[in-house]
Amino acid sequence: MKFEGTVTIQAPRDEVWAFLTDPDAVSLCAPGLKSMEIIEPDKRFRAVAAVGIGSMKATFTTDVEWTELEPPQRAEMKARGNAPGSAVEATAEMKLRKKGENATELAWTADVVVMGTIAALASRMMGGVTQKLTGEFFECVRSRIEG
Repeated sequence: MKFEGTVTIQAPRDEVWAFLTDPDAVSLCAPGLKSMEIIEPDKRFRAVAAVGIGSMKATFTTDVEWTELEPPQRAEMKARGNAPGSAVEATAEMKLRKKGENATELAWTADVVVMGTIAALASRMMGGVTQKLTGEFFECVRSRIEG
């Protein structure tokens, strides 16, 4: 599944970059996050999150790695996660562009592959649930940065 979106944040690009590349800060907005551990600063971290799609619920342990960081304009990451009977792989990219005097446009894309039980039983609902969760995430990011 491919997802993309754009969010305008009323803050300088450096401030938006600092928030989005800080796992501790971003974890404040991650839906269902149970724990987050930095494995290698500015490179790798591990997140444990509960995800529910309809009546299906699973807790994924996900390893995330920044594959490219071009401060303060672009970043790419890869993630691989597992839950009992299911797995997820994702790649994501964000681009930050100055917009006016004191605003930043965040354009993001994500390519997500879900395998196993959740994919088989809840595939029709995944797109809508993912869109809802990403919308909540980016609204939280925006409101936290804008203060």
